[in-house]
Amino acid sequence: LQIAFERLKQRLAAEGYFDERHKQRLPFLPQKISVITSPTGAVVHDIITVARRRFPNIPLQIVPVKVQGVGCENEIASALELVNRRAGTDVIILARGGGSLEDLQAFNTERVAMAIFNSRIPVVSAVGHETDFTIADFIADVRAPTPSAAAELVVPDKNELERRCVEIQSKLHSIIFNYLSTLNKKIADLTRRFKDPRKKVQELWIRIDDMVGRLRRLSVMHLRRENERWSGLSHRLQASSPIHRVQKSQL
Repeated sequence: LQIAFERLKQRLAAEGYFDERHKQRLPFLPQKISVITSPTGAVVHDIITVARRRFPNIPLQIVPVKVQGVGCENEIASALELVNRRAGTDVIILARGGGSLEDLQAFNTERVAMAIFNSRIPVVSAVGHETDFTIADFIADVRAPTPSAAAELVVPDKNELERRCVEIQSKLHSIIFNYLSTLNKKIADLTRRFKDPRKKVQELWIRIDDMVGRLRRLSVMHLRRENERWSGLSHRLQASSPIHRVQKSQL
């Protein structure tokens, strides 16, 4: 079994199945999580407990399979394919507890490896203990050291998210308040520098009235000077007229 494991591992690695370019990112906040594991035992209980503690609103779908024994690799692969055919799941946790190389044999088969690789949904492998490594771990999008750790990776902490949301909201309020305060200061400054249009019109009317008054006074002065000039010319004409000279000479 160890020789078969090493050969399959080397072949899949050489063909690029373990490359990072094939790895899918886990969703930030999954709407639904499918857990492919045995329906009994500590593994499923641990995952449910951690998920409910971190974010109780996220639905968990338990897909029961045999994780040991004859034909269990076909059940696991079929479960992966079934979840991919159904809509709604955002991430898959493939999990089982620890065991010997023989116990973990289903997760070292090419059938399960190809089902994980072909999954359109990100797969987290949580098989065995922290020191156990399987082909499923290498080909999955993410490897978790334990099933509980897989739930920690997949399910965000709701309390932490709420705390971050409050913190971001507070920062946004502060930024908006400062921005509005800056705008208010600018408006107040512009208001002080900006004259009321009505006052401007009033000032223009005063200037017009002043100019009209000055124009009237200048017109009166001009007419008076012209009148005086014409009166002087009239006297001079009268003094130099022939009749006036005859009259003056007779005297």
